Amino acid sequence: MNRERLMTVLLGPHVSEKSTTVADDHNQIVFRVRRDASKTEVRRAVEMMFEVEVEGVQILNQGGKQKRFGRTMGKRSDWKKAYVRLKAGQDIDFLGGD
Repeated sequence: MNRERLMTVLLGPHVSEKSTTVADDHNQIVFRVRRDASKTEVRRAVEMMFEVEVEGVQILNQGGKQKRFGRTMGKRSDWKKAYVRLKAGQDIDFLGGD
């Protein structure tokens, strides 16, 4: 895997009530990832970008919701998210503080 590919695997952190609870209780971070990303790519991308050690990765395909747009029904795009468990003592600081 080349460096350019790994830089595009992570699309951003997924912030929700559930992801905040998981981060506090289980030392996991939730990321939105590319639809074609694998566990190995996610692991290497997180380790490269944030300089932390990853213990495990779980990937989940999230189906898009059915939504109404005026009179017509539509569907949001499907997407993929990854639960990344960090090793003990590791932490990712998204705010860039001390």
